[in-house]
This record gives sequence, structure tokens and C-alpha cells, in this order.
Amino acid sequence: MLANRTYTFGFLLEQTLGHRTHSQNLQANVPQDPTIQPIWGPIEWNLTGLSARIPVYNSNWTVRAGLRARQTVGKIQRQTPVDALFIHTQVPAVFMADWMQRIPTVVSLDATPLQYDALGAHYAHAKGPRWLEGLKWQLNALCFRRAHRLVAWSHWTKEALVNEYGVPAEKIVVIPPGVNSREWLRPTPRQQHSGPVKILFVGGDLQRKGGDLLLEAVRTLRQQAEAGSIELHLVTRDPIPAEPGLFVYHDMQPNSASLKQLFHTCDIFCLPTYGDCLPMVLSEAGAAGLPLISTQVGGIGEIVRDGENGFLIAPGDGAALIVALRQLIENPALRLAQGAHAAERVQQEFDAERNTTRLLELLKQCADEVASQAPTKLVRFPMKSQLDKEHLSVQ
Repeated sequence: MLANRTYTFGFLLEQTLGHRTHSQNLQANVPQDPTIQPIWGPIEWNLTGLSARIPVYNSNWTVRAGLRARQTVGKIQRQTPVDALFIHTQVPAVFMADWMQRIPTVVSLDATPLQYDALGAHYAHAKGPRWLEGLKWQLNALCFRRAHRLVAWSHWTKEALVNEYGVPAEKIVVIPPGVNSREWLRPTPRQQHSGPVKILFVGGDLQRKGGDLLLEAVRTLRQQAEAGSIELHLVTRDPIPAEPGLFVYHDMQPNSASLKQLFHTCDIFCLPTYGDCLPMVLSEAGAAGLPLISTQVGGIGEIVRDGENGFLIAPGDGAALIVALRQLIENPALRLAQGAHAAERVQQEFDAERNTTRLLELLKQCADEVASQAPTKLVRFPMKSQLDKEHLSVQ
């Protein structure tokens, strides 16, 4: 870093799903660096007033996010020119290629558009016509080319950027989002207890996150166990009929004290999701010292190590889910050991304070390279026709 330099960075942050929690963590951790003046530009999902009636704008998130990002950067630059931009995700960044030529920009993403297409059935997302998918690929490839650096949440995402869009591997840095692990740490060590084993699930979309599968698995296990020995705690927005041993929470807020308390009082965290990239809730559960059960989807295998800090199953495999749950229910020592490994892994690899520092160092490096007019190697990207066709959604 250049000596005695202070920096002004603009943060354009998508406000959808788990990205909102990521934004909250960044806003809590970035100000800890006294050399940085952050300017926050949340890119909101919501529609109000006249904007809700404008065709395409009201139905296409990429268009809406991109135009809002452009408006936000223009406003920021008129007030306080920035040394670098951080844009999460690539959705609001896709129409920012011209700005990226003027301002060093780091684009962050949890999944590539093609990866999202592959998971689309679980997100109620469908690919468009061939010509539109081709245009989408070209716009995203241009965005990735113009960005000074790319931050991938996982190695799964980095590999897709290289294989699907021809991005040079050295341009990509893997920095997971993480959680403020100290805030999620249980105030007292976990111990074996004689009460019911409490299984926790947190997922707004019950079906996509595998909540229905978990319900069936727990019902089966209850039939084979003593009455009252297993409890299932579900944090979700979806309505669920009452049944014995089931506790449902509809009003929990991200990062809230009540949510953390629930993590601390439960014994197992289970997210048998069908469609996800890298759910931040797994970092929260791990930081709270819970053993983790999830699926081999997206980048989940980078946080859940099968047999070490939990278990990984195939999506939709109810029999495997029952086996994994039974092992942890019947073996308190295994629960404690895997929970301790989960907490250790989050502290080392998925801690938001540590990873925010890494992110800020990257932004400083990008700003310094431009400020010092350091020569940068021209990176040539292959055109779409040169890439392996099997990776493209336009075939």
C-alpha cells in the first residue's frame, strides 16, 4: 500500500436474499479501518410508484439493478470521487463496463450467471431465448473483462469463471463472505445434556432449502425414538401446520439476538437444500458450534467437510438424511466434536472481520495500481464461440 494514503471507496451492494446480510456485515466491519472512507450504495430490489409500471424495468432484476447502480455511481462521483468501487454482485455491475474503465472496480459474486441457470429450477428461474442468453453471456463477459479484479465467494465459483467465461485464474481472488464469528460464539461451552435433541433449520423458502425433506426425516426418527426426545425448530417464512415437537418461527431477523440465542440452544443444524450457492447460515451455525448437515450443492462442500464438521448428502436423499441425523442424535460426543470443528473452520476461513480485511487490502491494491499508473498486462478474453460449448446456456 502507498504510505500515509487514505482511501475513499464506493460500495454498491445488492439487497436480495443472503446478500442483505453480507451488506450488514460489511457495513459493520469496513469502518474499523481508519484509512478508509466508505460510501454506501445499496441496490434495492423493491419497486414503488411509477417505476412499478415501467415495462421491462419492473420485471427484469438485471435491468433494474444495473440502472440503479449507474444512477448511484453518478451521484457518488458528483459528490465525492472514489478511489475504487466494490460491486456485489455482478447483477448490478453488468451495465457498468464504461464506469469500470474510469474507476478501478472489484466485482464480487456468489455464482456465475450460468451456474445460476443450472440451479434455476429451484429459484423459479428459467432461461430466455437463445439470442437473449447469448447477449447475457456477452454482457457478463465484458463486465468480468473490465473489472480490475473479481472476488469469488467459493472455489466452485472461481472455476466457473475460468471455464465458462475464460477469466484468467490470477485475476480472481476467493474471499468467502463469512460472519462475525465472535458475535455468534456460544457464551458457554457446549456440554452433553439429558434433554431432547434440538434440530435447527433456517430457510425462508422451506421447499427449496429442503425443509419438507427434513420434516419427513424427523417424523420417521420420532417413530423410532422415545416420545419427546427430538425437537425440530424451523425458522422460515412459510406456514407449517402444528404437530408435536415442532417449533416454528416466522419473525426472526438476520443477526438478531433472538436468532443467535436459538442457535445457541439447539444441538444440530440441518439445511438439506436443493438449490444454493454458499448459504451464509452455515457459517452462522458453524460459528455457534453446531454440527452441520447439508447437501453437495454449489460451494457448500467448502464449508461442510463430510465426517469432520458434519455430513454431506445428495440433494433429496431422505434415507441418507435420516442416517446422518441418527448418528448425531444418538452420539452426543460426536455432536460436540463436529460442532467444535465447525466453529474452528468458520473462525479460520469464514470470519467476516478477517475476510473484510482481505477485501479492503485488495481494493487498496487496485486503487494504488491505478494511482501509481502501474502498467497492467492486457488480458485477452476468448469470444463466446471459442469457449467449450457444453458450458454455455445458449446452445
